[in-house]
Parts: sequence; C-alpha cells; structure tokens
Amino acid sequence: MERDLEERLLKRLPKSRRKRIKDSRLFEVVEEVFDYPTLMALYDLINKGIIRVMRGVVASGKEARIYWAEDPSGRDLAVKIFLVTTAEFRKSRLKYIEGDPRFKRVGRKIRDLVRTWCSKEFRNLKRAREVGVRVPEPIAFKENVLVMEFIDAGERGVPAPLIKDAPPEDPETAFKVIKSYIAALFLRGDLVHADLSEYNIMNSNGELVIIDWGSAVHGSHPHAYEFLERDVRTIFRYFERLEVDVGDAYEFFKRLVEEKESTLG
Repeated sequence: MERDLEERLLKRLPKSRRKRIKDSRLFEVVEEVFDYPTLMALYDLINKGIIRVMRGVVASGKEARIYWAEDPSGRDLAVKIFLVTTAEFRKSRLKYIEGDPRFKRVGRKIRDLVRTWCSKEFRNLKRAREVGVRVPEPIAFKENVLVMEFIDAGERGVPAPLIKDAPPEDPETAFKVIKSYIAALFLRGDLVHADLSEYNIMNSNGELVIIDWGSAVHGSHPHAYEFLERDVRTIFRYFERLEVDVGDAYEFFKRLVEEKESTLG
C-alpha cells in the first residue's frame, strides 16, 4: 500500500524530480493522514537535501505528530507535521495568531491557519535561540511540516522525557534557568511563550529544552501580559511542588513588566 501511494504521487511530479525522490528512500512510514499537499511538502524538503529518510512516530497529539527522521549526513531530526483535518485547531489557536503584528493577513481556511501556525513556530524558535533560550534548533519548514533538531534521551530515536515525567535532579538550579529563559524571551526577544508548563519542557540528560512554540506571541500582542503572568504562575507552581522556595510569582511578573516598560519609555 505504501509503495502504491508513493508511485501514484511520483507520477504527478516532473520527471526531473522523480529519480531524486525514489533514490532518497524518504519514507519508511507513510500514513493515511498525510494528504497530497503534506506529502508534496515532504518531497520538497527531501529535494532540498534537508530530509533523507522519515522513520516512525515518536509523539502524537490532536494537532500534530512528531517523527524521527534523518538528514543526508545521518543527523537525527524531529519532523513535526501539523494535521489539517481537525476543526478544533481554529477554535483553540486563533487567539494566539490574531493580534500578533507579524501575522496580519491570515486566511480563514483551516489549511491557511495551519500553515501560519507552522511558520509562526519556526520564527518563534529562531527568535528564542537568538536570545539564548534553549530550544530545538529550527531547520526548515514547508506548508504544515516543521523540521527541527531532535532532542533525545541519550539514545537515537528516543525523545527526551518531559520534566513532568522526569523532574530535574537539582530543582532549584532548574527553576533559576527557566526563570532566566522567561526573562530573556520577554525582555530581549519581545516574546511570550504563552503555553509554558512542565508539559513542554524536556529534560535531556539534565539540560532543559523548551518546546511547542506555536502559541508564543509578540510582546505587543493584546494578551501578551496575560499570557506572561499565566506562564510565570504555572512554572512557579510546578517548582513549588518540587519543594523549591519560589517566592512570589506576581512580584516576578511585575518586575518583568516594569523593566520592559521602562525600556519602552
């Protein structure tokens, strides 16, 4: 079935592209949820030398699936494919797009929204890295396909656990690190993650890596301060459960806002 699907798709491509795709062994797994535009996006990424082979699913949710893949040099990649068949996407995610000055013209079709979300996560990852926040390195995106660094658990193809399942060995130091990331992101990166919790921070052999950046909003977003306070309170609650003396979440949030506004004049 997989080979039949691949052959049908190849027939719709220019002859100049067919051999490169067939020689690449792009797919070990092709799923029925992948529609034609998604497969074409993957083929484009292989033609550009970004992906060599797609392997199995390592994480799955309502809105996206994460695949273990490899680039031509054998480096492990995480390929995040946003699903375009869920109506829930529009309901749950539109509020993080509307009001962001970087995305003023967004179509209302679900594919348009998903494409914007994918590009938004890529841009947010780049910006976070620029200001020193540890995130997966963004490599490329096309349509609803995002290619990133694979954050492993010390074994190829095995993703690092989330801190909800593998709490940091030194919670106090970890708390300081995450606070510094929140501050750097807001004060220097002009971004708010907007969905920060123990469910999207990985523990890669002691290194904390923040993931899931699609929700992150620009500092001028009308709900940026609301999202920032929510992120701060959520992180403070988590580390308080680990018996860290976290202090007052609101005071930390207020200091960030005051420092930010002082730089704006």
